[in-house]
Amino acid sequence: MGQWDLSSELDELKHRELYRSRQIIDGAQGPTVQINGVAFDNFSSNDYLGLANHPAVIKTFQQAAENYGVGSGSAHLICGHSAEHHALEEELAEFTGRERALVFSTGYMANLGAIAGLVQKGDEVFQDKLNHASLIDGGRISGAGVKRFSHSDMSRLQQLLETSSADKKLIVSDGVFSMDGDEANIKDLVVLAGKSKAMLMIDDAHGMGVLGESGAGLIEKYGLSQQQVPILMATFGKALGTSGAFVAGSEELIETLIQKARTYIFTTAMPAAVMAATRESLKIAQQETWRRDKLTSLVVRFRRGAEQLGLSLMPSETPIQPVILGSNSAVLSASSYLKEKGILVGAIRHPTVRKSTERLRITLSAIHSESQVDNLLLRLEEVIC
Repeated sequence: MGQWDLSSELDELKHRELYRSRQIIDGAQGPTVQINGVAFDNFSSNDYLGLANHPAVIKTFQQAAENYGVGSGSAHLICGHSAEHHALEEELAEFTGRERALVFSTGYMANLGAIAGLVQKGDEVFQDKLNHASLIDGGRISGAGVKRFSHSDMSRLQQLLETSSADKKLIVSDGVFSMDGDEANIKDLVVLAGKSKAMLMIDDAHGMGVLGESGAGLIEKYGLSQQQVPILMATFGKALGTSGAFVAGSEELIETLIQKARTYIFTTAMPAAVMAATRESLKIAQQETWRRDKLTSLVVRFRRGAEQLGLSLMPSETPIQPVILGSNSAVLSASSYLKEKGILVGAIRHPTVRKSTERLRITLSAIHSESQVDNLLLRLEEVIC
C-alpha cells in the first residue's frame, strides 16, 4: 500500500499477541449468543440489565420505525432532531436530576465533543490515568494542557491542581472504570473541584442503570447535585441496551455544547426509532427494580465463588469482574479454553491494561442464571487453578 509496509506492522502485532479479531454474532444479544450456529454463555457483554433484546423495547423500536423511518436524514441543527430525540432528552434530565440533557450519537463522540467544546489552549484538563480512551482523546484534541494522575490518587490530583495557573480547570474521570470495575473517589473529586474552582466531569457509562436507588448511576448513589457534578455523561449501549449517549447538566452547559461541540454539530442525528427504544428502556430500568437486585446477587455469588477458588480479583462491586492472569498469552489461552467449553469471555491485554495486569474481563447481566455463573466458576477452576 504505497510506501507503507502495513504487512510488517500487522505481523508484529501478531508476534506480540496483540492482534485483534472480530467475532461474528448470529442473532440477538443475551445471556447466550450464537456464533456459527453454536450457542455460548455470554460473559463479555455490557448489557447489564438484559434490555438489548427486551420484547417491549423491540416493539417500540418497530413502531417508531414505521412512524419515522430508519434514518434521521440530517444533523440535529438542520432537520434531524425529532420529537423522540427531544422527549428522550427531557426524560434523561429528569431522571438524572439535571436541568437539561443533550443526546450524542456515541459515547466517544459525547466525550470528545464535551471536553473539546469546553476547554482550549491555555486551559488544563486533569485525568485519571485509567480513564476511557475517549476521555483521554477528548483532552488531546481540545488543545488544553493535559495532566494525568495515577489511578484514584487524590493526593497527586490535589498537587496538580494547586500548582496549576490555568484560568479554566476541568477534572475528568470515569464513574465506574471500564476495565477494573471500581468506582471513582467521587466525593473526594467533588471536594477537590470545589477547592480549586475546577469543573468536574464524570463519565458514568458503566454506572447508569446499575447504581443508585432508581438506577440513575454513581451520582445518585452518593446523592450528589448538579452543582457538585456539573457535567454528567453516560451511554445507552450498556445497561439501557440500545445505542447512543448523552451529556446532562445546566441550561448554560447544554446550550454551550449545542453551539460548540463539533461531534454534535457536524454529524447526522441518531435514528428516531433508536431514541424511542431508549425511552422504553429507560422506563423499564426504573420500574423493574428486580433487575438491579438480581444483578447484585449474581455479582456477590460470582465473587464468593471466585474467592473460594483463590482467583485474583479486582476490588469491584459492579458487574465488571476482572480476573487477573498477568500476561497476554495467559489470558488468550484461558479465553480460548473457555470458548471451547461454550463460554464467551473477553481477553484484555496490554496495552489496553497495564503490563502484568492482563485479565479476563467477566461481565454479568441481570438475565444470567445462577447455574450459568456456577458453570463459569467451574470452568475457571479448570483453566486457572
